[in-house]
Amino acid sequence: MDLGISGRTAAVAAASSGLGLASAVALANEGVHVAICGRDKGRVDDAIATIGHGAVGIVADVSSPEGATGFIGGATEALGHLDIVVPNAGGPPPGTFASTPVDAYPEALDLNLMSVVAMCKAAVPSMQERKWGRVVAITSISVRQPIGTLILSNTARAGATAFLKTLAREVAGDGVTVNSVQPGLHATNRLLSLHGGNAEAAAAGIPAGVVGDPADFGQIVAFLCSVHARFVTGVAVNVDGGAYAGLQ
Repeated sequence: MDLGISGRTAAVAAASSGLGLASAVALANEGVHVAICGRDKGRVDDAIATIGHGAVGIVADVSSPEGATGFIGGATEALGHLDIVVPNAGGPPPGTFASTPVDAYPEALDLNLMSVVAMCKAAVPSMQERKWGRVVAITSISVRQPIGTLILSNTARAGATAFLKTLAREVAGDGVTVNSVQPGLHATNRLLSLHGGNAEAAAAGIPAGVVGDPADFGQIVAFLCSVHARFVTGVAVNVDGGAYAGLQ
């Protein structure tokens, strides 16, 4: 299927590895001009080699609103304007209510909530002016079904989801769609770090019987950026192999 976005431009945050990289690859393969960021130049350069298609690498840390805004500014300068933004960031450290101090929350909120807000504030107004835009944020299935050992991520990403839903309703009339994708367990370095390198153990609770392939996840992100998804906005799509057990 031709997604109808060849020639568009996109900024994909935290895309030197994992689901961000997979999303950038999927968009680039559709003919989108992509800019990515990461904190380490070597890893960014490696990712650019993987993406190909003239992708642009920017060294930036989106764990603060200032860093997130700076990435959007750099991507805009490199590409001329942005049609697509994929807010994304790594997760905060694991922890429970009992083990997590109060002063750990602001940093987690900056990482997984305020970075999303900042990227949208920097990119969406120009999308509104051009009457076309796509925001597809990568969050987590923990927004629907909180994970007991990830209280910081559960809290911050739930706030980001509420922000995105509110934004979607405000800008829908300007041709801008705003959605999020909620990954379950995928074969990324973060999953391996959380599960002691044992992907098979991680798959035990997934009805599909395996952890997700990041490349498949990237295709979901790309579709939500497509012309075919023009009437899809304000949704949070879980991509988890059936792990989420709720009805909504």
